Amino acid sequence: MLTVTTVNVNGLRAAAKKGFVEWLAGTGADVVCLQEVRAEPGQLPEEVREPAGWHTVHAPAEAKGRAGVSVYTRRAPDRVQVGFGSSEFDGSGRYMEVDLPGVTVASLYLPSGEVGTERQDEKERFMGEFLPYLKELRERAAAGGREVLVCGDWNIAHREADLKNWKANRKNAGFLPEERAWLTRVLDAGEGGYVDVVRELTPDVDGPYSWWSYRGKAFDNDSGWRIDYQMATAGLAARAVKALVERAERYDLRWSDHAPVTVAYGAGRWASRARTMEG
Repeated sequence: MLTVTTVNVNGLRAAAKKGFVEWLAGTGADVVCLQEVRAEPGQLPEEVREPAGWHTVHAPAEAKGRAGVSVYTRRAPDRVQVGFGSSEFDGSGRYMEVDLPGVTVASLYLPSGEVGTERQDEKERFMGEFLPYLKELRERAAAGGREVLVCGDWNIAHREADLKNWKANRKNAGFLPEERAWLTRVLDAGEGGYVDVVRELTPDVDGPYSWWSYRGKAFDNDSGWRIDYQMATAGLAARAVKALVERAERYDLRWSDHAPVTVAYGAGRWASRARTMEG
């Protein structure tokens, strides 16, 4: 088994004080992908920067206090790559991949965007560069007999079932027609060639949501968005056996405005002992 978790921590130093450390100590995951770390490695407490039993790689953004991705693995990666060959985005703390036996796992923090602003232009430029890379990565992996798993906060709800109040958000970043069409291209077998693993395992449900605003009673009412994905190549997706959004039991127990999204994959060429998922 290979169990992978992805979560936007909304500031790792803050999350560490609210329960992330305890969550990490109790998780059965083999790989944990983090987004929006918002810290240099030297700013993180030791139990977060290099926790016992984990190998960690951190890719902070050049802009202090923004973005940042990390990957925690039970075994040492065979290769680490920060960025995807973009002169604009490789220093932005938005993408990192690691090689494990038979699989490349990536942590992605796609820009959130805001309609009518430079932030949306940035998001569109990122998407324009990233899709060709995803296709190249899949093809390169296939030539080597490997699979790919791109985890993270994609900041796009793909379908109406992926956010509670979809009608009110049709003109907002994260649910724009062009953003959704781009994500369709990522999932198109003839183009990106990736599979939305959680949706494949839960085809007929609303959600399961992974982000809820801190405003109002969004969390209590489960008025959320599903924007945290595990996108896998077809061979790996076919091995997915269980998905779980680790939603906190109560509002005051949240250590991020996102919840961890965990998927267990069946037997493959991964040098890790079998683990089980709870819940």
